[in-house]
Amino acid sequence: MTNVRSLSLIDLFFPEVIIKRSRPAAAPPQSNLPRMNERIRISPIRVVSATGEMLGEMETAVALRMAQDEGLDLVEVSPEARPPVCRIMNYGKVIYERQKKSSGPKQHKTQLKQLRLRAKTGQNDIDVKIRQARDFLSRRDKVKINVMFKGRENAHHERGMEMLQEVVKKLEDIATVEQAPRMESGKMMSVMLTPIKH
Repeated sequence: MTNVRSLSLIDLFFPEVIIKRSRPAAAPPQSNLPRMNERIRISPIRVVSATGEMLGEMETAVALRMAQDEGLDLVEVSPEARPPVCRIMNYGKVIYERQKKSSGPKQHKTQLKQLRLRAKTGQNDIDVKIRQARDFLSRRDKVKINVMFKGRENAHHERGMEMLQEVVKKLEDIATVEQAPRMESGKMMSVMLTPIKH
């Protein structure tokens, strides 16, 4: 026997009208964040102070008032326990530290730092450039040292080579030569150093 659906007045007089049955609203996705402050509905609870001291079992309203008096939050840290365990803490600070820890140290992006010398640069200035190069290399950056030649200095390319070899020698504990000293143009000699990988 075929089941006959009972007709409503709308079905009888307005058969062309299609009534859409509204679906129940989907439950909002549960947050991973713990319940805190007024969202903690269960009572009593076990309470841990901001210093880690177990204060024992008490009514939630009392614990919340204690947290508010200290300018802190009441956070449910063990919801499965009976009664649940809640802690008085600075929740904003906890979230910040957790995010900071999860993101981890940022990867350093290697940069190319360039230092310039002249063929007539004195020893004190060379030592200053070497210290700067060491600082860059310790930060995991590459360093390119250029010796510039102007006018009559072009007759003393050997002086530029000596300077670059000195730089390489004094930085060999922290850097390796990626590009050996060489003339890049008629007016510049350079060497490229890269930090030693540890």
